[in-house]
Amino acid sequence: MRLQVLALAAGLAGLGVSIYLTVVHYAAVPLACPVDAVVNCEQVLSSPYGVIGGSGVPTSAAGIVWFGVSILVAAGLVAGRQGLGPIQLAWSALGLLTVLFLVYLEIVQLGAICVWCSAAHILVLAIFLVALTARNGARVGT
Repeated sequence: MRLQVLALAAGLAGLGVSIYLTVVHYAAVPLACPVDAVVNCEQVLSSPYGVIGGSGVPTSAAGIVWFGVSILVAAGLVAGRQGLGPIQLAWSALGLLTVLFLVYLEIVQLGAICVWCSAAHILVLAIFLVALTARNGARVGT
């Protein structure tokens, strides 16, 4: 149960980061991000990978959806709906695979890191680890 509270908190934080990045995209306001040789949020977010399939919809909008679903699943688990555990594990694994691809794009294709994106990526990893730990804990107890 405590782990699910962590997943819920991570989901809320990730939702906040995703909303911030989406607002920055559409409002064209300056991005709060340090810039040096490796860290350059603007380079990452203004790249072709900063939008979904050239649509103009920022990748962070997908983060809003992903974290929103994660929040609902974690809230259900906190409320005692144990049948949601496999859904959380599958959903978080999908998120983690996406994160690995996005990190590859940042490092290999762009040669730059976005700290806001990295924060969201760490939160996805945290949710995955909670789901995996909860699953393994359930297996040990059976």
